[in-house]
Order: sequence, then C-alpha cells, then structure tokens
Amino acid sequence: MAEPIRRVMMRRPGKSLISADPAVWHYGKTFDPARAVSQYAVFADLVAASGADILWYEDEGDGLADAMFTHDPSLVTNHGAILLNMGKMLRRNEVAGHEAVYAAAGIPVLGRLTGNATVEGGDCVWVDEKTLAIGRGVRSNAEGIAQVRELLAPHGIEVLSFDLPLWQGEEACLHLMSVISPLAEKLALVYAPLLPAPFYQLLKARGYTLVEAPDDEFMASNGLNLNVLPTRPFEVIAVAGFEKTGAAMEAAGCTVSTFEADALCIACEGGPTCLTRPIWRG
Repeated sequence: MAEPIRRVMMRRPGKSLISADPAVWHYGKTFDPARAVSQYAVFADLVAASGADILWYEDEGDGLADAMFTHDPSLVTNHGAILLNMGKMLRRNEVAGHEAVYAAAGIPVLGRLTGNATVEGGDCVWVDEKTLAIGRGVRSNAEGIAQVRELLAPHGIEVLSFDLPLWQGEEACLHLMSVISPLAEKLALVYAPLLPAPFYQLLKARGYTLVEAPDDEFMASNGLNLNVLPTRPFEVIAVAGFEKTGAAMEAAGCTVSTFEADALCIACEGGPTCLTRPIWRG
C-alpha cells in the first residue's frame, strides 16, 4: 500500500459538493465548498507531480457529494477490481460510477458484493500481498467480509476480520484506515489506542515498525492527521497543520508534503488516502 502509485482513480469535487447540504452529509463547521474545490486542486497537483496516471470519475451533478472520496466504493487487487457495497446509504450509487471507470479503462472486475453485504475501502488494509485485513464496524459487516473472503480465496489471499470500536458514533464512522496509514514496507503511522489489539499483535508479529501519532493532534483533527497518502515509500501527502505528526513521520525517514484542507478534509471527514483509489502500485 506504499509502493509508488502508477495509476489512481480520483474525482474533482464540483456541482454535487457545491450544492450539498452539510447537515445531510454530516459536514463540519469549516465546510466551504468553494474553498474545498480550490484545496482539492492543490492536492490533485501533488498527486500528479508524483507521476501517477489519474483516471477521472467526473462529478457531473449526480448529487453524490462524498464521491470525491474514491477510496471506498471499490477495492483493486492483482486479479481485478472488487465492486463493494457502501455501508453509508447516501453513498450506495457511487459503486456504479467506479464500475463505469473500470469498464472504460479495460480494468477487469473480479466480483461484486451482493445483498445486504457491506464493505468500504477505508476498512481494507493489505498487510502483505497475501493478507488482507478488514475492519468490521459501522460500515463493513460480517457478510461483506465473508463475500470478499470468498472472492479472494481462489487466489491464495487470506482475509482477516478485526472488530472496530464505535468511537464517535454511527454518523462519524471509524474505518480501520482511520487508525493506520502505511508509510513504507512494514512501516505504518498508527493511533494505537484505537487499534484492535489482535490487529496490533499481527502487525508486530509480521515485523512492522509502528510510528505513533500524537493523541492531541488525532483528537483535534478527528483522526485526519493520521490519514496520509504515500505516493511512494517514505514520501507522503498529509493535511497541513499537524506538525507533531509530520515530525514523527520525518523522524522515521519520510518526506512529508502538505496542503491546506480545513474546508475539504477536516470538514468532510476524509483525508488524502480517502481522496484516492489506487489502481496500480509498483
């Protein structure tokens, strides 16, 4: 999850975000759609500067304000994309947009979740090429995890499930990736107090070095100081304003690029990782 990004799906916020009702979408007091659009443009330039090929899932006024967070509606494996099913009802229709992008790009679809099964991409963490961890919580349920396991088992991939705490409630949502961000091979930024204990033990057993994010910045940002995007090993994009978190990553050997994101990431509760769906890393 920290290898160089070669290809990524992204969506510029546009009409759908500009017309969004912040009360309906659970956006915070710093939400400002015009500023969010300009802040996103800076972020997109940072991703493009990494050399990544960006596939655009365009906002043509479909009303899907959260669709700029392209990490969640699908998961890409070495064997094709898996079309997920969103736990947040307002986001269910985003999956069709991902399917259309994959079809246009000639990217095969390995399978899709059906029925009441839910998994969101933010709950999925590749521990290594043959081990996928999924957080079971508000947005990803047992049936969804079972269906992903069934899709990946023929390819020799083990899918492990870890229960997540409720933390700030159903509306706020805590993904597994809310408490871990890979930085390089077997190096990750974490917020240890909310890590499922068995997941923490698995990471340590697999030889991971864990960089701990400071408690005060995690709480002040609702966890978004931890939501950092590696564009390649030891090079990450992070939300500006969390100097202690940045210093901890730099002490671990990382180069940290930041962008102002109070109107975008902080207000809308999704960070640099959430804003991207990596399709090819390597």
